[in-house]
Amino acid sequence: MTPGRLRAPFFCASSARRTVSATIQPPMSTPVFKRILLKLSGEALAATQGFGVDPYRIHEIAAELADVRSLGVQIAIVVGGGNFFRGVTEQAKEMDRVSADHMGMLATVINALALQDALEKQGVFTRVQSAIEMNQVAEPFIRRRAIRHLEKGRVVIFAGGTGNPYFSTDTAASLRAMEIKAEAILKATKVDGIYDADPMLVKDAKKFSEISYMEVLKQGLKVMDSTAISLCKDNNLPIIIFNLNQRGNIRRVVSGEKIGSLVSA
Repeated sequence: MTPGRLRAPFFCASSARRTVSATIQPPMSTPVFKRILLKLSGEALAATQGFGVDPYRIHEIAAELADVRSLGVQIAIVVGGGNFFRGVTEQAKEMDRVSADHMGMLATVINALALQDALEKQGVFTRVQSAIEMNQVAEPFIRRRAIRHLEKGRVVIFAGGTGNPYFSTDTAASLRAMEIKAEAILKATKVDGIYDADPMLVKDAKKFSEISYMEVLKQGLKVMDSTAISLCKDNNLPIIIFNLNQRGNIRRVVSGEKIGSLVSA
């Protein structure tokens, strides 16, 4: 698949002409994680466009992931679909919830295929596994096959959420991370951690460098939904929330730098 085919209707033609360097060169370091699951929102792929996929931004993200993989880190990704359709938003207000959630799952498949294409242009072998069977475009999710792909150095992108309505892609990220025995969930956001209020609106919002699962649930902090947090708590799976928009942050997290916020026991 070429970028020209993906450009319309949701790719920006002007930004597609720009190039992205595949080399990101912060100081060399030894990764502290062997296997991670990265949770990417659909909005992260849309960047400033607000809708669809920004080709320049997706290639930036792919270049960072290629750099992290070169350290020997096994990378699995769960991607959202909010840049196209989200089942709980205003655009789905008059729809049956199950139908709306199924549409949201299909949106995640679009994003997964776009990300796969960007990664393979960086020379990274990538597999998309979907919780909804669509054999012509993606493998079905098979746990042992996913683990084998990771062991062979391939990036695995999990699409279609959990395959069930009423479950978010945050919950899918927690579930898949435990199934593949990931050592941590890295949740990429547009802010640099967890705050007790929206730092975009409240200038003196307090940042938590570390916080427990129970405190996240008690305070109702919008880190991940409560089902996802509870799954991580029950299985003692750490979550690191960090700012994706600062270049090189994925590498910094896997190298053990104390950035963002850590959710643990």
